[in-house]
Amino acid sequence: MDMNYERIPKEKFAFAQLNANIHDKKLDTKARGFFADAMIRFRKNKSSVIAAYIIGFLVLFAIIAPLVSPYTVQDKDTTYTNYPPFVESIADLGIGILDGSTVYDSLNDLQLANLYAIGTETGMNPVIKELSDIEKVSIYRGQERVTVYHRARINRYYAKGIVYRTINYEEFQAIQEWQNETGIQVLYPFVEKTGIYYEKDKETGEYVPMEAKNLANVSENAQIWYRCSDTKGTPILDANGNRIAAYSTNVAKAGPIEYNSIRVEGDDGSYIYSWGKSGALQVRICYYNYYQFLNGKVPTYVFGTDEMGRDLFCAIGMGARFSLVFAIIVSAINLTIGAIYGAIQGYYGGAVDLAMDRVADILSGVPFIVVATLFQLHLAQKVGPIVSFLFAFVMTGWIGMAALTRKQFYRFKSQEYILAAKTLGASDWRLMFKHIFPNALGTIITSCVLVIPGVISSETSLTYLGIINLSSFVGTSIGELMSMGQVAMETAPHAMLFPAMFISLLLISFNLFGNGLRDAFNPSTRGVED
Repeated sequence: MDMNYERIPKEKFAFAQLNANIHDKKLDTKARGFFADAMIRFRKNKSSVIAAYIIGFLVLFAIIAPLVSPYTVQDKDTTYTNYPPFVESIADLGIGILDGSTVYDSLNDLQLANLYAIGTETGMNPVIKELSDIEKVSIYRGQERVTVYHRARINRYYAKGIVYRTINYEEFQAIQEWQNETGIQVLYPFVEKTGIYYEKDKETGEYVPMEAKNLANVSENAQIWYRCSDTKGTPILDANGNRIAAYSTNVAKAGPIEYNSIRVEGDDGSYIYSWGKSGALQVRICYYNYYQFLNGKVPTYVFGTDEMGRDLFCAIGMGARFSLVFAIIVSAINLTIGAIYGAIQGYYGGAVDLAMDRVADILSGVPFIVVATLFQLHLAQKVGPIVSFLFAFVMTGWIGMAALTRKQFYRFKSQEYILAAKTLGASDWRLMFKHIFPNALGTIITSCVLVIPGVISSETSLTYLGIINLSSFVGTSIGELMSMGQVAMETAPHAMLFPAMFISLLLISFNLFGNGLRDAFNPSTRGVED
């Protein structure tokens, strides 16, 4: 069959780029890796970014706080227990923070006057500010009675005032030398009950000392240094309205060590500053100044003190250090065990996967708190509480990581690049940890980060409940601090507030940070800008 073809002119076949040098054009934009792309998405999650900064701040606090604190976690003061935050230099500014204050709501006239009396004797007035009074109405024998109570903001460190102490001769001499060097009065004149309490003479109407037999049941009160008209402590005032000092001049009862240091105002050398007591000396000391003698500094507690008289600022830092390090170690161990276990399950599948999955199911059915308690009761005696605590977390903690790794291996093991590597002779181990595992690493690391707050929460709960006691090895823990603070929440809310605030911020921030990482490393959102 004849076919007619249209003839194409020869000139149509000329080369378009006869002498041109043709090559690939350079890309205008930089190539972006998986992690760089993930970080771009992470930075768009504002809550996660803020959480990351908070975590960084809390970690820095845990590292720096014990270093900058003037105390260690072993420093304990049995007098200043559950005392509020106090920094003398800031308290002197009168701005109402870090002034060691507590609001007293039910002070009667005598109690308020006695607080002012402490300031008169020591020069440190505990009454920061008097607040509005409270009137309480009660019915007494059918009659309505109104009682007025005073409210005042009191510096508890100054309010401790004068206390009795029994010291040896060497310390008595050391205090005198320190007083001479610093000019700070620690030792105050002694007082006797027979010189404090007076009663009116029925005939003359003048005050005369009470008989010793009437004072047999009256307890010693180091705060009362003035004459009182009754055993309640009602002061006798002079013509100028001032208290009358009742310092003892009974040389026969003075201690064998001569007092040759600075004296209180008005002392002509007749007051005694110690009382001999069975080879030692009983003295009246201003505890705030005595604290300076013992420690070489004034009390400085940014977060206040706990039930044991420790600096909460330092104690929280030490407890946080342990919690963070312990959680990271547990997370790393669980990641290692879970990754290997889950990789074997997911790669081989079949009977191997079925058998290993049943083992994981059995272990996951054991309650963690039971494991931790049993390990603490039995294993801790052999390896110590920290190691046994670690075993309790590791025993079942890797199961979730193994399940996640197994899922990721089932997802990637049938991909074409895996089949190509297998065809080229790659070993099972190389396929598992060189080709499959890196692709699942983002999701696994994200889950690993989310494990950390869970470990911290469990550790805090167990130490709070007293199931685990780490104080003898670590010094303290956040859970232990919260447990002690919970007992004194009404009288010392700071003891519970600061540890609870720290652990709450830490757990919330870790969860927000982990959620941000999970979204950022999600492969389905790779390259998505909005």
